[in-house]
Amino acid sequence: MLMKSKLNPVVHFEMPYKDAKRVSEFYSKAFGWIMMDAGAQMGNYLVATTTKTKDMRPTTPGAINGGFYPLSSAPQSTAPSVVIAVDDIQAAIEMVTDAGGQVLGEPIDIPTVGKYVSFVDTEGNRASLLQPKM
Repeated sequence: MLMKSKLNPVVHFEMPYKDAKRVSEFYSKAFGWIMMDAGAQMGNYLVATTTKTKDMRPTTPGAINGGFYPLSSAPQSTAPSVVIAVDDIQAAIEMVTDAGGQVLGEPIDIPTVGKYVSFVDTEGNRASLLQPKM
């Protein structure tokens, strides 16, 4: 198997929710996560802090934080997914499509975070690409 010279790490997880208050209370009580509502301007996204951070980045090697988004009727909305960090989102989009994946829309700019776009892999799994702001 051909290995690329750079591995692109999983840096975030995402899961859908039906009830923001209920999911926030569950993960806070069960695992001690800090749940923060990013508000309507950010699509009612709930940020889940699962590990200590500095400048919003995990300080524990290998640890990631995540978030929860409102469940919708879109088929790709119904299952958890991971977010993969890339240096160049346009090049990564090309690699995804060349490998047989399907990009879902155009990259969006998330203020203070970076450029983001979701894709579906060859098995029907939704995942996302993130080109972090430097």
